[in-house]
Amino acid sequence: MTQLADLTDTDSFVLIARDGADTVELLTGEVVDVDVLADIPLGEGAEAREVFAMVPFRQVRERGFEARDDGAPLRCLLVDRHEHLDAAALVAELPSTPIPLRDGGFDITDDEYAGIVERVIADEIGRGEGANFVIRRDYTASFDAAERAAALTWFRALLEHERGAYWTFAVVTPGLVAVGASPEAHVVARDGIVTMNPISGTFRHPAGGATAESLTEFLSSTKETEELFMVVDEELKMMSAVCSDGGRITGPHLKEMSRLTHTEYMLRGRSRLDPRDILRETMFAPTVTGSPMQNACAVIRRHEKTPRGYYSGVAALFTPNAEGGHDLDAPILIRTAYLEDGRVRVPVGATLVRHSDPLGEVGETHGKAAGVLGAIGAIERDLPAPPDADPDAPAVARPLAEDPEIAALLASRNTRLAEFWIQPQDAAGDGPFVGTGALVVDAEDRFTTMLAHQLRHLGLDVRIADWSEVTDEQVDGADLVVAGPGPGDPRDAGSPRIRRMQQVVARRLEGGKPLLAVCLSHQILADRLGVELVPLDAPHQGVQKTVPVFGEDASIGFYNTFTARVAPGTTTAGAAQVSADAASGDVYALRGERFASVQGHLESILSRDGIRTLERLVAHALG
Repeated sequence: MTQLADLTDTDSFVLIARDGADTVELLTGEVVDVDVLADIPLGEGAEAREVFAMVPFRQVRERGFEARDDGAPLRCLLVDRHEHLDAAALVAELPSTPIPLRDGGFDITDDEYAGIVERVIADEIGRGEGANFVIRRDYTASFDAAERAAALTWFRALLEHERGAYWTFAVVTPGLVAVGASPEAHVVARDGIVTMNPISGTFRHPAGGATAESLTEFLSSTKETEELFMVVDEELKMMSAVCSDGGRITGPHLKEMSRLTHTEYMLRGRSRLDPRDILRETMFAPTVTGSPMQNACAVIRRHEKTPRGYYSGVAALFTPNAEGGHDLDAPILIRTAYLEDGRVRVPVGATLVRHSDPLGEVGETHGKAAGVLGAIGAIERDLPAPPDADPDAPAVARPLAEDPEIAALLASRNTRLAEFWIQPQDAAGDGPFVGTGALVVDAEDRFTTMLAHQLRHLGLDVRIADWSEVTDEQVDGADLVVAGPGPGDPRDAGSPRIRRMQQVVARRLEGGKPLLAVCLSHQILADRLGVELVPLDAPHQGVQKTVPVFGEDASIGFYNTFTARVAPGTTTAGAAQVSADAASGDVYALRGERFASVQGHLESILSRDGIRTLERLVAHALG
């Protein structure tokens, strides 16, 4: 018998099986609930202790973002015992009698969900509110068993039948019982290295299992590829905020699970921040919220009918290290079932982008719910693929990622990406602008953190200020002001954020002081110069284009719904030179005395010529 058998019916505990381990970790201890991440009682020095925390989605309000307050507690288990149990022995001990479900179904109908998808595409993405958004629905059902027994039964099923999960876990505390298999490490901080693991794109295995042929079609999908690039961009924003070297990307890789396969990248950088601060600055994964993150939270509140609870939050394990601090391991809370009062709830969501098919997104939520329910044995599992008739065929199929064609298709994705983010980066550069200060004004898109990192690489001393807090004195006193990107309609004078960005741009122009305007601020600058602003027929969210920028063609990533537009062939607008599309007249860049602007995001991983173009435009603005 294992130590698990020694626990009473009232003891709280957590079980964790990490990917590839042959043991299961048992954590026991006192349960306390705290208000904010800073209150998680880690202790210091000789008083340092290990803490496991369940962080609900509502905690994102610590970043000033919107979320419905459902009262889900920030729950901490103060670990007094951490044992490693033999996995095989534990599986034999855990209950195995199937627990049938009844009265199962989604909380909102397929038609309702498809309607939400259509509205988000039209009213949010179509009006410039962001590039992608994740909208959730919940599958719920009743069961006849004690919650603790059900959690242990389903945990055993996951250990036996799920594969590829980063963490397989069960959490049993008063009023909060959960069991799941998270594929994704949201953020890990260990020995001064921060790692994030953006996963996006979901391939539901056909009956009989995935094959190289069926996976090739999925990997060739423009939607799936761009969806992954967008979440990498969003997580690089977070990495640039917490890592001195901005972070670099490696991959892409396949995350192969029992019923689903995902595509993923790994991001790594150096940081000395307190792990609670790292967790706060990275709440939460764009793969289950959207981008830009701040506006995604507002969109979620507008379109989701109920609060999220722990869905898209994290399970966080803080472990004392040899340096006197704590390491952090925090998988994202997806692929998880929550048990309460004889009901099980499985929240799932689909990532909505400009070319999403509403029925396809409905199907994705069904696939994700089935993935969880099948893995825990609550519904019938897919049968494995039949053995090959060839007697010389290998007894065990190799991972699909090892197929040469699949590997080549994955590797080909990086040919589209900026080398700047693939190569190791220093905290600051000795570039051409050493000794020059820059103020970056954030208009609610944390692309500014990536932009600031690139500017530091070019030698500038950079500060970031929020649009709502930046003062006129700061705007007037900076050597260079970079007016940043943000969501929304640049013509919306009723928005305090748009009005403030208009004021920032106007002050720098009227004062004849160096200004670089990006995306939304580029549109505001164009409007001030008398250039027409119009919505695009199809939003350019996560689109890569090669465009003219004052004598050079540049491969740049775009995230815009609106554009400045001139008559084709126009080369000037007032005192500004114009670089525009020869056919449509869409303006890609402007420059004049002491100012320059660009519609695209030079900081994006999609901007292969981003750092070169940024250096050119900064040099022009500085004169």
